[in-house]
Amino acid sequence: MRKTATTTQRGGKIPAQAGPRDVAGMEPKTAGETPASSKSADAESVIPGAGPAVRPGERPTVRLREDGPEEQPRYAPEWLELREPADAGARSLDLLDPLRIRLANLPGKAGVVVHDLGCGTGSMGRWLAPRLDGPQHWVLHDRDPYLLHFAAVASPRVAADGSRVTVETRRGDVGRLTPDALAGASLVTASALLDVLTREEIETLAAACTGAGCPALLTLSVAGRVDFTPSDPMDAEIAEAFNAHQRRSGLLGPDAITVACEAFSELGATVRLNPSPWRLGPAEAALTAQWLRGWVGAAVEQRPELRERADRYLRARLEACEAGELSVVVHHTDLLALSRPTGGAA
Repeated sequence: MRKTATTTQRGGKIPAQAGPRDVAGMEPKTAGETPASSKSADAESVIPGAGPAVRPGERPTVRLREDGPEEQPRYAPEWLELREPADAGARSLDLLDPLRIRLANLPGKAGVVVHDLGCGTGSMGRWLAPRLDGPQHWVLHDRDPYLLHFAAVASPRVAADGSRVTVETRRGDVGRLTPDALAGASLVTASALLDVLTREEIETLAAACTGAGCPALLTLSVAGRVDFTPSDPMDAEIAEAFNAHQRRSGLLGPDAITVACEAFSELGATVRLNPSPWRLGPAEAALTAQWLRGWVGAAVEQRPELRERADRYLRARLEACEAGELSVVVHHTDLLALSRPTGGAA
């Protein structure tokens, strides 16, 4: 039976990668049943994909499995748009130099082919394509045709050196990626994805990339740590409950980056990790508020007994956010895996 990715938050995600980017399915609610977290303060204003679902009986989900044509993802373009500047500011620039060296040593001069997994609205391409030289062809993968349309329309057209960037879209099952599917690929990318995968799925991804001999740049995996200024006694308790929620149904959540590092390394890839934290201050108040609602909502869904205290906590945090008195660091990690090349690449 094919699995369905269900997550409340990527990026710390509430989802992959509030947002909270990003696989084993959770048990569905029965019709009319309301998730406990949807009763939390301000739940009605959470953008789908950024926190508890607003419709009774549903959880925010991202479908990485082909469960049927009627199944659609729940990531709203509005959420992905809201988080894009923070994602762009967080991704590690230090990993680009070794990546550029690898790409520069590819055989032939036809340019690079980049497969962007779970592309959403295409933010990874908008960030990375203008930072790489040479002709590029991006293959955008996502389950949601609506998001694929956004990604294709808004994709960059020019590389760092003025070379042409082209794009195509593929709707399908990211969880069953094979080396054959990556034939001819120069690079695999994903953003806020690893933490909503299972161990088996990350191992499949690593095997596909190493089997094809192409590097993988996998950014913004949640690290399971959040720092607030000012702090609150409930910060750690909410974080612990949220992390437990991320690990439900076999998903790896904050453990994903360690599993991915091991999976790629065991297959002979050289792996580099760099921190990529969101740093949210008064200028990011709208994103912080959405992230807070989803983060607390997921914690309450995991531990319903927290609801009353969590509602008070959330109200206080939102008030501080609106007043410009709250700063948050949501920790993520970026991973670059340089697989042993095939086809004569250096």
